[in-house]
Amino acid sequence: MLDPHNHSPNFPDHPWISLETPQDVEGWMDLQNRELQEAIAKLPGHTQQYGQSLGQGIAFRLGLGGDLFMHTNSDGDVLLYVTPEAAWVIPVISAVTQVDVPRGQVWILPAHVLTQLVLGLNSLIDSSWLVLGHRFRMK
Repeated sequence: MLDPHNHSPNFPDHPWISLETPQDVEGWMDLQNRELQEAIAKLPGHTQQYGQSLGQGIAFRLGLGGDLFMHTNSDGDVLLYVTPEAAWVIPVISAVTQVDVPRGQVWILPAHVLTQLVLGLNSLIDSSWLVLGHRFRMK
């Protein structure tokens, strides 16, 4: 099982740059998607080895502690895993997405709230990195 706190050394933390507008967020998401697709293409055995139980996307390290792991599923929904250390940010996530707090640590968010989510978390993020495999603990 992969440790959600241990990301690949090939994908170091990148200091967060403030995203001020929806256009900034969209440009940043496009760049992250391109970089992620390039990384996946370089490691074709990775997705075959681990299958669809692992999410590929981006992770955020929060300045006040904890990490968030985010990826989209085949339906376009956003899966967001909130580590226990990041539980303090749950009210912010709920407020900016207008989604009720889930029972567990995994949020399933409609795709249309992704920009609001990133803008809402913008000032709380310390760094980000690409993730080629994160095991979401869903039942």
